[in-house]
Amino acid sequence: MEPEISIIIPLYNEVENIEPLAHAIINALKSYAYEVIVVDDGSTDGSAEKLKKWCAEHAGFRTIRFKKNAGQTAAMDAGFKHAAGKYVVSMDADLQNDPADIPKLLGQLKSYDMVCGWRLKRNDPLIKRISSKVANYIRNKLSWEDIKDTGCSLKAYRKECLDKIKLFNGMHRFLPTLFKMEGFSVTEIIVAHHPRKYGKSKYGVSNRAVRAFVDLLAIRWMKKRKLRYEVENE
Repeated sequence: MEPEISIIIPLYNEVENIEPLAHAIINALKSYAYEVIVVDDGSTDGSAEKLKKWCAEHAGFRTIRFKKNAGQTAAMDAGFKHAAGKYVVSMDADLQNDPADIPKLLGQLKSYDMVCGWRLKRNDPLIKRISSKVANYIRNKLSWEDIKDTGCSLKAYRKECLDKIKLFNGMHRFLPTLFKMEGFSVTEIIVAHHPRKYGKSKYGVSNRAVRAFVDLLAIRWMKKRKLRYEVENE
């Protein structure tokens, strides 16, 4: 049976989280026809072997492995292109996103083309929460946006709309804006956010701030230069 839902999970060195996350997805989506595509972004901690074993034993789970680390945007793009479902959901592999929220996002796709998770109550270190708020403010200010939490990876999309979006490195942070630029509808709903139990965050304040700002300037340029016209007759 063809899956209706495709769950895309970029993963890099998250070996301890693989089984708990997979079990949580199974429990949350018992009434859905779904597939789970885990994109291993060149892990070196045994995640590849763990994923291979899990996918061999569980129908509906499959993995794509990169030869070397290519980044979160690349992992998401690969997963999106291999998705077979009518609806696509992206989420992190660190167990901070809750699979139990997926049905809520899917329900909103009846009215919208993209649904973004909003982590109203963040369970992260103080410095990360502050930097995220500052980044969201700057991002919205410079890109004329009102997305409350674009950094939340838990999002749902209509596949037909997602197929029209071309991603560049780092642009996964601006997916809501890219959707809007194509004329698609976007909304946000509150989702849970759990503290990290295993492993370490791969994306800190210092290793993404400059690149994210450069990407933001690119998005600002794209929005300003977007073609806008109406044909009166042909």
